[in-house]
Amino acid sequence: MDGFERDLVCALKEVVNDSNWQYVGVKEMFNSPCTKLYSEDGEHVVLVHTEDGRFWAMDSACPHEGGPLELGDIEDVGNGKLALICPWHHFDFCLDTGSSSTGLQNQVYEVREFSGKIYIETQSRLSLSPKTETAAVPFDSLTPRLPVPVCSEDTLCFWAAKILCTPEPKEKVALTHQVQERWNSGQISEIGHAEAPEQPSREESLTVREPGRIKRGKGGTLASRIALLHSLANIEQWAIDLSWDIIVRFATVRLQNGEQLPREFFNDFVKVAGDEAKHYQLLEKRITELGSFFGSLPVHNGLWQSAADTSHDLMARLAIVHMVHEARGLDVHPQTLARFAAQSDESSVKILEVIYRDEITHVAAGLRWFTYICAKEKRDHVSTFHDLVKQHFKGYLKPPFNSEGRKTAGMTEEWYLPLVRPS
Repeated sequence: MDGFERDLVCALKEVVNDSNWQYVGVKEMFNSPCTKLYSEDGEHVVLVHTEDGRFWAMDSACPHEGGPLELGDIEDVGNGKLALICPWHHFDFCLDTGSSSTGLQNQVYEVREFSGKIYIETQSRLSLSPKTETAAVPFDSLTPRLPVPVCSEDTLCFWAAKILCTPEPKEKVALTHQVQERWNSGQISEIGHAEAPEQPSREESLTVREPGRIKRGKGGTLASRIALLHSLANIEQWAIDLSWDIIVRFATVRLQNGEQLPREFFNDFVKVAGDEAKHYQLLEKRITELGSFFGSLPVHNGLWQSAADTSHDLMARLAIVHMVHEARGLDVHPQTLARFAAQSDESSVKILEVIYRDEITHVAAGLRWFTYICAKEKRDHVSTFHDLVKQHFKGYLKPPFNSEGRKTAGMTEEWYLPLVRPS
């Protein structure tokens, strides 16, 4: 090879390296219909191989609630179009455009096959295996805590821990309402302390699976409506526990200025726990009216992962659980409501409307205490939120956003639009 050829080869390599085309492997490696590819920026990709030999790629997390699209099915949706169907709520995403009949939109990527090798156009490097992660360094430092006092058996934290360790959901709901009433009336006056369990208890008869292995309904038949209501009831049961967990886990926290959390903080999250218990009760009753029962279908514990990941830092917990996940619940409400309304299921629609109104106040509570702590610790609240989300939430926030619902909760666009993938 003479000097000119060497220079040409080097120049071509530079063009490839500087481009957005990522080599992911040879064609024979992707015989399965769907393969998850891990991205260094956390926005993982699913590579789809259809029966006609073509390849497609899109974000692997469903824009609805983050369902694992790599575990979905490929279906013909008519007019020669193929769609990847999310295994959680059966949302469809067209392989060539990423559009959904529900109005959602997923990010798609161009795929090319050259000499038996597969390339995907994306800025981030892709791998067949997840990147090994080191333990995350807490934001600033571990939240300082008060010295732990002697425990009384009739404190808010004692009952919070007891509810977390209560496996039977109806008993969990009843205890939540009793403690809420006693706290509000002053019968329970001390916040106290207690050890939070590693994970809340669940009934042994409940079938718990990995989140991606749960097939959920899309609201079009009685069975699928029951499946969707069952999924929502499971989420509400975890939401009860998340409310009590933030109380008991962070009860002895001191802010950086040495102050304790005010009593109003605990008032707010006792109310949130009571609301979530009410939501579970309404959904469980509706499932029974439709001829089924809670526990008739498998459930997942994926929602608890965010609690485990933020167990060391109150600000991270508020940001991820109460300002990212709770706000996402507002975003998906219109599509969920529309599915039941299309089947003239007015009873379920009324329940979802009650839940939606309450969830706006829950996002507002998370926002209120996040900004309160930022003010006390002289931090900029929006930039602190952005930093924490980038550290503890994998990937970007995805539209569509329920801007009206978020604004009602006090969350204006400056909070979340900068966390969307740049176009």
